Amino acid sequence: MSHFPDLIVSDVMMPEMNGLELCRKIKSDQRVSHIPIILLTARTSEEQRLEGFEIGADDYINKPFNFELLESRIRNLIAQRQKLHVSLSKQAGIKASELNITSLDEKFIQNAIRYVEENVSNADYSVEDLGKELGISRAHFYKKIISLTGKSPLEFIRAIRLQQAAQLLEKSQLTVAEVAYKVGFNNPKYFAKYFKETFHVLPSAYAAGKRRA
Repeated sequence: MSHFPDLIVSDVMMPEMNGLELCRKIKSDQRVSHIPIILLTARTSEEQRLEGFEIGADDYINKPFNFELLESRIRNLIAQRQKLHVSLSKQAGIKASELNITSLDEKFIQNAIRYVEENVSNADYSVEDLGKELGISRAHFYKKIISLTGKSPLEFIRAIRLQQAAQLLEKSQLTVAEVAYKVGFNNPKYFAKYFKETFHVLPSAYAAGKRRA
């Protein structure tokens, strides 16, 4: 799959594989589980709707339906995903507990954060290394992280490094250079550059302000 759709609309009644099974397969595959799914159905039983929501469907629309209603639901689901990206882009770090995503996606993000934190002092820890630990190819990892967080894999890893750096600057007596090396930056100059881009203040000033507080 070279491109992930922003959203999937599927009829429940289809030959070979029905919409519920399609939804189940998508929502259980960590490569694509983040994609919103709208199911269309002529059946109105509460049991079927409950089954759809339990396997991860994001919305249900009964047939016959108004196309304007469908378009509105599609716009709303895509807008929710865009708001998630905006929210994450304003955060200094990545916090899985704050993401409005499916349980499988939340577990994926939590695992990614854990692996980066466990290797935070390793300057050579790469996107390929993280992808291997998560059991996903670089290409799929890139698309998954972009879809869930709005950040590239490198930005994702760097954000976690910088979050760890901020905690060390606040709570330890390490120098800025020592903190930089401790969170995987080989060059304190580049560390200061990225830190200022994220926190809008140089790490030395950040540490001074936090330690005075």
